[in-house]
Amino acid sequence: MTEQEPGVHVRPAKGPTRAVVVVLHGGKAQSLELSEPKHLSSRRMRPFARALQRAGAEHGVAVWSVRYRVRGWNGPEMSPVHDARWALEEVRREHGDVPVVLLGHSMGGRTAAHLLGDPSVVGAVLLAPWLPHEPTEGARGRGVLVVHGQVDRWTSPRETFAWAEQARRVARSVTYVQVRRTGHFMLRRAGLWTDLAVGGCLRPLGLDPSVGRAASKVLSQAAAGATTLRV
Repeated sequence: MTEQEPGVHVRPAKGPTRAVVVVLHGGKAQSLELSEPKHLSSRRMRPFARALQRAGAEHGVAVWSVRYRVRGWNGPEMSPVHDARWALEEVRREHGDVPVVLLGHSMGGRTAAHLLGDPSVVGAVLLAPWLPHEPTEGARGRGVLVVHGQVDRWTSPRETFAWAEQARRVARSVTYVQVRRTGHFMLRRAGLWTDLAVGGCLRPLGLDPSVGRAASKVLSQAAAGATTLRV
């Protein structure tokens, strides 16, 4: 196998970059296959990245979509965690100490859980995350929105809920949102998933993007302190 370095696709802000959303795609439990933009796990996050750019670019928000070196988590190696840490260092090198929000799906959500304690990170949105037994200490002082499909058969809503409950002990806020009639790949009710991601990422940065009625209600309830919601 030919080795490759991690990469990032940058959707820039208009004018000076005041904040960055780092997008972390999913992958496989075990795989040393090279990660490529053509893979579905990577392509799945592009609509989210584009929506974030449309809503945030004029306010100084850049969107960085990470490409991992390989496709797998790979046990104790935690391959994507190293790549995402590299991306955070690159953000600091390019833009200094701007605030960062993490957006992760599936394995990307697991990766984000390991990065919450990074000094640049102010919050995260975890979409259908894979959270078997992940640390919660990094959530201390952060705001986290966790969204999981009711009929997810790939990652466990029960494990995600348990993680959210534990993280709530140290986090500034954690809201767990159950999305009815939808599963892991966020195809059903896609607009709602996108709205929750955009609002959940940009509101911690002081922005109030226009989203649909259902997502707006959820985000308002989360801001008011709701811990568990169903939509």
